[in-house]
This record gives sequence, structure tokens and C-alpha cells, in this order.
Amino acid sequence: MNAPPTIFSPARRLAIRRRMRALQAARPDPARYIMHDMIEDVFERLQFLRHEPRRVLAIGDWSGEIAQGFAGPDCSVTHAHPEDGFAEDAPFPFGGFDFIASLGTLDTINDLPGALIHSRNALAPGGLMIASFLAAGSLPRLRAAMLAADGERPAARFHPMVDVRAGGQLLQRCGFAQPVVDSRGLEVRYSSFARLLGDLREQGLTCSLASPAPRLTPAMRSVAEAHFMGGEARVSEQFEILTLSGWKL
Repeated sequence: MNAPPTIFSPARRLAIRRRMRALQAARPDPARYIMHDMIEDVFERLQFLRHEPRRVLAIGDWSGEIAQGFAGPDCSVTHAHPEDGFAEDAPFPFGGFDFIASLGTLDTINDLPGALIHSRNALAPGGLMIASFLAAGSLPRLRAAMLAADGERPAARFHPMVDVRAGGQLLQRCGFAQPVVDSRGLEVRYSSFARLLGDLREQGLTCSLASPAPRLTPAMRSVAEAHFMGGEARVSEQFEILTLSGWKL
């Protein structure tokens, strides 16, 4: 079997997520809206499905909200954090889970099918996986601003993202039963270009490509900021969140 192409830098990804953890601890009110949205969606889905797991694996939940939601003597929660060296595209060192929540991490690994297969293998029979991460269609205003700043020689500043169709194919390919794939938009208002960039850093959402684009010069940043704000005091940016769910029979 051929090795997957190297699109992302594991070292850069690790550094981004460790910086995220440091910023979350240091800032008085760090941005957490992407994680909050994903976790709220997870619990809504579990309630709808009436799935009450006793052994839970939470991958990437740096907020701790998954553990709070399952607090009680009848449920144990295991945490796995990529910033601690947990490798989602390698066999998991544990298994037998009734439920796995993977939050905001699968969009920046080189072997996404492998990671999904390892998640399925870590489930007990009858177990459910829900994986959420940023999808194709995210950050259209920022993308346009970066294109304006780069001019006639656009650089690769955004990594490729999965859409609904590709997500469905992945779940079927990886052997999940009753696969469900959907996406939803999350609109966020910003008062400055700098605030958007700060929010992305605080949530570990910056670029981890193996071949990153050159840094913006001060002149290019000015162009990007002007294009992003468009002369307005506040503008809206869109995040698309893709959710994959499936069972192990």
C-alpha cells in the first residue's frame, strides 16, 4: 500500500496546537466558539439517538466540556490530545469505547482514511463515532483577502478541505455502518482583521501545510486587512463545520 502524500507537517501541527493550549491558558477570554459549537452539536446528536455510552474517548477536546457533560459514576472519559503526541493516524493504544468524539483535528492529518479506520477499530461493537472539523467553504472572506494581498502570484495559504460528498465516501470506505455526513455554517462577526487572526491562533486553526506560503509583508498585510474589512466597522466571516458519524456493528 502506498504511503499517503505529505500535505501537512506533523511538527508544525504540533507547534500550532501547543501554542493554542498556551494561549487558551494565558488569555482572560480566549476564543472558543468553534469547539463550543462542535461539543453542543455532539450532545444534541447523542440525545436524539438516545445513545448513553459508558466508555468515552474524547480526541482533541482541550476545553474539557466532554468530560463535564458525561460526569457521573456510570461513565468514564479518556482524553487524547494531538498536542500531547497522540497520533490519530496510528493504531490507538486503547479500545473498547462505546463512543468516540473527534473534535477539530482530522482536517490536518495526512492519512485521514487511516485515522477513521483506527477510530472504528477503537470502538466496541455497537459503538458510535462522531467527528467534526472545519470543512470546504470555510473562511471565504479571508481567502479573498489573501488572494488580494498576493496579487498576481497567489500562494498556498489554505490547506485542502473535505466536503460532504468526500466525507460520505470516506465513511463507507472505512467500514462504518449507517454513515451520516452533514455540514453547517457558523457566522462570526469581527471588528478587525487582527481579531480574526488572533481567534484562529487561539483555536489552533492556522496553516499547518508541509510547504507553507511566505509570510505576508507589512504592505501585503495592509492590503489583506483593507480587503477583509471593506471599509466596514464590523464584518461577518463564515466557518463550515463538517460532521461525520457512523457505527461499528
